[in-house]
This record gives sequence, C-alpha cells and structure tokens, in this order.
Amino acid sequence: MKNLTLKNIAKACNGTLYNYYPEQDKEVSGVVLDSRQVEEGYLFIATKGEKVDGHSFIGQVFAKGAAGVVCEKEPDEGAGTFILVEDSFQALKDIAGFYRENLTLPVIGITGSVGKTSTKEFIASVLETKYNVLKTAGNFNNEIGLPLTVLKIKEEHEAAVLEMGISDFGEMHRLSRIARPNICVLTNIGQCHLENLKSREGILKAKSEIFDFMDEDGAVCLNGDDDMLRTIESVRGRKPVTFGMTAENMVYGDEIENRGLLGSSASIHLGDKSFCAVIPLPGEHMVYNALAAASVGSLMGLTEEEIAKGIRAVKPVGGRSNRMQLKDKIVIDDCYNANPVSMRAALDLLSMAQGRKVALLGDMFELGEKEREMHSQVGAYAAKLGIDVIVCIGDLAKDMYEGACEGVKESEAKGTGSRVGSHVHYFSQKGEFMEKWKDIGKEGDTVLVKASHGMAFEEIVKMLAG
Repeated sequence: MKNLTLKNIAKACNGTLYNYYPEQDKEVSGVVLDSRQVEEGYLFIATKGEKVDGHSFIGQVFAKGAAGVVCEKEPDEGAGTFILVEDSFQALKDIAGFYRENLTLPVIGITGSVGKTSTKEFIASVLETKYNVLKTAGNFNNEIGLPLTVLKIKEEHEAAVLEMGISDFGEMHRLSRIARPNICVLTNIGQCHLENLKSREGILKAKSEIFDFMDEDGAVCLNGDDDMLRTIESVRGRKPVTFGMTAENMVYGDEIENRGLLGSSASIHLGDKSFCAVIPLPGEHMVYNALAAASVGSLMGLTEEEIAKGIRAVKPVGGRSNRMQLKDKIVIDDCYNANPVSMRAALDLLSMAQGRKVALLGDMFELGEKEREMHSQVGAYAAKLGIDVIVCIGDLAKDMYEGACEGVKESEAKGTGSRVGSHVHYFSQKGEFMEKWKDIGKEGDTVLVKASHGMAFEEIVKMLAG
C-alpha cells in the first residue's frame, strides 16, 4: 500500500513506535480491524467494542504474520512492532486520510437522504465498463466503514465510488477529509436524522460539508428536481451539473416507459446527445439513479454506449428494492432502512404490481418531534394508493396503522373505491406478526417489506423466502 510503512503510519496517527527495526520496515499489504481478516504483512488496528476487545487478539495476529499493530495499551511481552495511540478509531481515520493523500485515482463521493446505496451501484456499474472500480461494500459509509473502504484501494484500481452517510453536523466534514472526493454526488434532501439535524435546511447544511475537502478542480452532480439542492448555485465558483426529469437540467430523462416491477426505459439527454437506457430496477427513483450515473460517466469520459451498458448491467442490492420471485409470491425486499420519502417511493413501487398487494411496514427511526405525524401520513398514503393489505408493526407504527384506518374511511366516504377496508392490521411485535402471517398472506401476493434497519425486518424476508 503506497507509502504505508510503519514509520509513516505512526507519524500519520501521532502514535509511538515500539519494537521497531528500520531495516525491516516496508509497506503494509492491508489494514483491518477484524483479527480474523489478518494476513501476512497486514496492519491490525486493535479497537474496544461493546462485546469484544481487539487487544485480546494481538498475540494471535502476530502469529499470523502481521507487520504491526496499532493499539491503545501495550501488548504482552514478546509482541512484534506496535504503535501506541490514545484512540484506535481516530488512528484508523488518520491513517486512511494519509493514505488517500498519496493516491491519484478519482474518487466519487455520494451522499443524500435517500438512495445513496442504489446510486452508488449505478455509478459503479457505469464506470466499470471502462475502469477498474472499487466501491463501498454494503453500507460501510460511516466514520468506521469509510476509512476501511479507502484502505482497500489498491494499485490496480482506477476509480473509487464511496458512499458517505451521516446523522449529525460535523460528521460529513470528517468523512470528506478522509475521502477528498473529486466528484460529489447529492441525491436528495429528505426527512431523516431529524433528531439531530432538525430540519431539511439542517440536512442540506450537514450534507454540504462534503464540499469541505473536495478536490480544487472537482465537480458536483446534484438532483436539480430537489427544491433544496436547487439552492446550491455554485461550489468553488463552479456551477453544479444538475440531473432530473425536466429539460432545465443539464442531464435529464424523458420518454419514460414504466415496465412495472421489471424496471423501465428512458431517453437520457447529455447536452446535445441522447441515448435510450434500459433501467432494470423498478421505480421512478431508479431513473434518478441512472441519471446521476450518466452525469458522472460523462464527466469521467465515458461514451453514451458505455453509460447505457453500465445502467443496463446494474444488479439489485439486498434490502433495497430487491425483487425476489419466489415460488408462490413476489417479495420486494426494501427492509434495509426507511424514512417518509423512501416509504412513499416503496409504496409507489408496490402499487405497480399485478394481483394482490401487501405492505409490511415498520417503525421509522430518528424522525424527531414530528415522528408520530410522519408515521400517520405514511399509513394514510398507503391507503390512498389502495394497497390491498397494510400491516403495521412496531411501537411507532401504531400511528401508521391509525393513519391507514383514517385513510380507508376517507376513501370510502369519497367513494373512491379503496380496496383495503378491514385489511389493515397492527402488531406491536414482529414475532407476533410472524406467527399470524399464515392467516394474512395468500398465494400470488406481491409483498413489500419496509422499515428502519433497527427493526431487523430481514427476519421477515427470510421467513417469507423460507
């Protein structure tokens, strides 16, 4: 790993070297926090977790051939080279930041309230048609995951696509300092993490910290249809590249053909050029992701043919609008996370399905003082769409249930023919619902599973697939 010698590592994280032999110093070949991942020549960073203290495994990692260890307390006698620091997690960030400064490949940083992971997948898929790309694995987008991802960049990589997620002010500033993005992509400004960020204006301010350490010659791509993002008129004196569904944007899509759960097709316009794109993942929000990818691809010198090929090759990610065709039903696994905006988008997607539509909805976390109102609004929206069966699970979901019931009554009063009626259910506990599912589900259903990550609705997906 370029310039990551033990001496340079110690300097980068303000640590003190022990058992160090200059003549044996060389670049480490990997950096990990998990002792099970250590290979010969790796650097192991010992951290204290809630259940496990990595310092307990220092002897084992040296036996496996670790080049060195970063730790907060001196290991037992007989240890190899170690670097003593005050805070191992801060050391991780400092080391990643130093490593990034020595890299010359372009880095694309992605943030926003909704759609970061799927946008990352679209952008990576497009760039992979021309470059060797490293992308964030899963949701490694925070102050531990991001530096670990940066430290996975190798000499053979030609571009890196990094997801950057936050929940409070200052976090994005620190992430930007590590990532130093060349291209910043902002998907939207929604209603999440309101407990700390208070308002959409606060979210915009916090997300905009991504520009703090952006490359001096960098570019910004943002959703021009988002009312908050439209207020960003320039960054470092340069006009952002906007994408959206109207011709006012620099990159826009039209002639959209909805193919239901099979995705869609659209004509994508890049300045005076246009091409047809097949978008294999369903939902209007996936069209926006394709437009973001087209924006980045164009900046990175890809042809229209390469961009279209990359969009067509995108694969679904588990927990994010992942359509599962099972023997007796279709499951839309969107259980990784949830907020009011993504809930509505998922319900819109479900409404496209053929046959009976079932929504299994759970609590949305970190919404602040208006959380009850927001849950109620989601329930009412599901009823307005005429979803056949609405199941609300969790403490906060009680308000969602009540909103759905009121929505059904309103639809009936207006004579709009809502089909849900008595098919609105509430369960305070996930286990209680799972015991009753056999009385609710029917063969041929299309079932949406959606809740905040802390609800662990992947257990429901596993049950449905079982």
